[in-house]
Amino acid sequence: MAYVKGENRQQINMFPEIIDDYVGEDNPVRVIEAFVISLNMSELGFERAKEPILGRPAYDPRDLLKLYLYGYLNRIRSSRKLESEASRNLEVIWLLSGLKPDFKTIADFRKDNKEAVKKVFKQFSLLCKEWGLYGQTLVAVDGSKFRASNSKKKNFNEKKLNRHLKYIDTKIEQYLNELEEGDQSEANTHKPNAAEIKQHIQELKERKKKYEEMLETIKENEVSEISLTDPDARQMSTNNNGIDICYNVQTVVDEKHSMIVDYDVINNAADLGQLNQMSKRAQNVFDTEEINVLADKGYTQAKISKNAKILN
Repeated sequence: MAYVKGENRQQINMFPEIIDDYVGEDNPVRVIEAFVISLNMSELGFERAKEPILGRPAYDPRDLLKLYLYGYLNRIRSSRKLESEASRNLEVIWLLSGLKPDFKTIADFRKDNKEAVKKVFKQFSLLCKEWGLYGQTLVAVDGSKFRASNSKKKNFNEKKLNRHLKYIDTKIEQYLNELEEGDQSEANTHKPNAAEIKQHIQELKERKKKYEEMLETIKENEVSEISLTDPDARQMSTNNNGIDICYNVQTVVDEKHSMIVDYDVINNAADLGQLNQMSKRAQNVFDTEEINVLADKGYTQAKISKNAKILN
């Protein structure tokens, strides 16, 4: 039996001549297109929302927002991967009308428009409400731990800093004692010379100063820990019984189509105290007086949003 064979690469018109034919009428990217076109980019606060008259032409923030939303819809977070998709993915080629922004442009867009992107989610929630996609009577609230970019080595609390400082003081004292010993045996090539010892001491003093500054910051700001890469991330217990540097993402989901109504990102590992806030967020989106809320026992608390009934 013969193998299934592909198309001849030399054949003309392998793809549709019209870009609009690259995706079907029911393709989700058409929803992204329609949604972004409906937004008022200036009111949302996007950079370069108005077309520049002078200077080098800039990318329309609408096009970059389309790419951003497509990436999250398809779990593509890397700016470099999104750059690649713009050249090879027919859906993205259609969405951007053939534009190919580089990874730096994509990354800068995300960095410069954080608050505006949050407002986009609000607009999407209101659109879902307008389309009748929310039941608006029953929602579920839950929290999920998302690992931050920060490694454990770059996360410090008071106990860890004091341990590092104690170690540094011990090493400095050890090096000073070696200097006081005077001349070393030339046969012993494993011990550092005086210049090397002084260099080690200087490096330890610099590290000590850095740790002391972090310790002072913890005390002044009354925080439990410091993360160098992701300042807002904190140590949290994860589902695999381990500890990692994470964010706690709170979401409130409507029962009708399991669609997210609103969200919040916190650095408190516990869900306790978040039920009131999240139920209020749902009430604000729905503009309703009463709502039923499903939540696990981790949210148990005395106060909840007015007219929000908990169903454990």
